[in-house]
Amino acid sequence: MKLKGLMTLIIAAAAMVPTSAWAFCGFYVGGAGAELYADATQVALMRDGTSTVLSMANRYSGPAEDFAMVIPVPQVLMQDDVKTLNESLFAKIDQLTAPRLVEYWEQDPCQPDYYLNNVNDGGNNANNANNANNANNVVVEAQFEVGEYQISILSSDDSTALETWLTDNSYNIPSGAAPFFEPYIQSGMYFFVAKVDITKVKTVNGQTVLSPLRFAYQSDDFSLPVRLGMINSQGKQDLLIYILARNQRYDVSNYPNVTIPTNIEVIDEVRNNFGTFYESLFARTIAENPKAVVTEYSWNASTCDPCPGPTMYEEDFLTLGADVIPGADFQYDWVITRLHARYGKDDIGEDLVFKKAEPIVGGREFYDEDGNIEKRGLPGSVNNFQGRYIIRHPWEGEVMCDDPIYKRWGGPDGSLDPTTSANLSPNSTGAEVFPDTSDVADLVEEDVPEINVVAQAGNGGGNSGTGDGSKGDPGCSSSSVATGVPLSILVFLGMLGFARRRRD
Repeated sequence: MKLKGLMTLIIAAAAMVPTSAWAFCGFYVGGAGAELYADATQVALMRDGTSTVLSMANRYSGPAEDFAMVIPVPQVLMQDDVKTLNESLFAKIDQLTAPRLVEYWEQDPCQPDYYLNNVNDGGNNANNANNANNANNVVVEAQFEVGEYQISILSSDDSTALETWLTDNSYNIPSGAAPFFEPYIQSGMYFFVAKVDITKVKTVNGQTVLSPLRFAYQSDDFSLPVRLGMINSQGKQDLLIYILARNQRYDVSNYPNVTIPTNIEVIDEVRNNFGTFYESLFARTIAENPKAVVTEYSWNASTCDPCPGPTMYEEDFLTLGADVIPGADFQYDWVITRLHARYGKDDIGEDLVFKKAEPIVGGREFYDEDGNIEKRGLPGSVNNFQGRYIIRHPWEGEVMCDDPIYKRWGGPDGSLDPTTSANLSPNSTGAEVFPDTSDVADLVEEDVPEINVVAQAGNGGGNSGTGDGSKGDPGCSSSSVATGVPLSILVFLGMLGFARRRRD
């Protein structure tokens, strides 16, 4: 049987958790109707040739009871194919790729030796069990333990038999799940079933933390199934995907692609609630581009500008899969692309299929010959794109020279580096996020024509970072793009999280 792309899904009992913009694509289900809230999931995919290494992390809160996860996979996985990871790596990736809020101060117009960066396009760039359940047409292909997970790999040619097997083995799945399994069974998928012993899971500040799981597989297809996650969808869900590939950006081939509007000047109050601003911007972007997958970041993973935290190092790439990809341990050529989708039952008809994409630039302190800062994703020779949002403070001191140079931006007190903060997702901050109702037009200092926003707060089209007739130069910073990820997080296709029912 030909094995298609990998898919993960999360399924659970119906309507147990309040709908939220941060909802997982399913629910964790506990025994006796207990509610578990899965509010944040991240997926990292390292791709090289036909090799894919998938890592996923999620967070949940609820009663400390055993539960399980079921993930359709394209091949039989053995113990050496599966690892648990430290959750701190996902927090690091989140910080690196998150949308930036930068704060600039205009430098002294009379400063003679002001440092100007070169502006260019590049930047910095187990044992095989073979146990058959003949009655249900379900075969246990392998069983092993990894960390807190007790893992079984299942195969079946009958979706009803698979549903029955899961129910008979104390997985509390929604009734009627069989039709959702059928397309993946027909595609030759296997099913990765991981029971979790909560007694082996650590708790941080009262929050149970599951170890991220990583597994590797081979497939000509590069896709991420999301349809199974719709089995119990209660509303819109967010999916956040990081794709790592050598000198290569990816987007999707079967849905519209759009880049997040970037280099937008915002009102000073955004400093106090950057997350609200970004959620408003993302929601408007999706409203103007229905069913689109949004590129929020694409940059060399070993560099950034501005940097809200550390970049990725050789050990990070090895952890995410370079250790099993021949010749893939060189740390300086990995591009990380951050994609963000928001969808509901009526928005998704196909799984996400990825394709190679040309490099893009945007979100840097770069100006054209007319003094206008770059505003959106543009073709480039390398990937330098990020979601970057700006607060500027014009010079207010005395001008004591005959030939002042305005519009040179840096940090406070004459320093060259602006202040930078990142909009981290709830899985990194632990915050609970609710749908935002703010109007982005009230939060920006300038129009955003690509999403039909007319500024209500500022000058309605002016840009304090561009020339105003005064003698000026580009700002102090030439950056490598870091795409911002909305405070959002994802719903991942499919990790289906099921809770194990206790037998009486």
